[in-house]
Amino acid sequence: MMLDWNAYHAQILKTLAELGRMSPDSLRGYRTLSEAGNRTQHLDPKVRELIALAVAVTEKCDGCIVVHTEAALKHGATHEEITEALGVAIAVNAGAALIFSTRVLDAWQRRSRHRQREVSLPAGGSFVQ
Repeated sequence: MMLDWNAYHAQILKTLAELGRMSPDSLRGYRTLSEAGNRTQHLDPKVRELIALAVAVTEKCDGCIVVHTEAALKHGATHEEITEALGVAIAVNAGAALIFSTRVLDAWQRRSRHRQREVSLPAGGSFVQ
């Protein structure tokens, strides 16, 4: 077992309650955002939780994982559905790394051209710095 998820979940809820007492507007604002999508009902609660789990993995948020796993189970998500949602997260993260890799290649290309100009010899034979 990587983590005692039950104890972690209890600790998260306890600490969130404390945060709610200390900063009720922050917690209210979060709940407003979280519940906004529920009002439209374009996605059912199970699908929303599957998406939340994929995002939780992407954001590397253990608290999100434990809370949204519980909610996904509550809404009837199966092991297979959760696994498929995680597969989407893995693929999107790999795709994002692939796409962002093009930025490295672009930076290399721009920097190498810039460096070539910096070290080129002018007609007089001295370096331009």
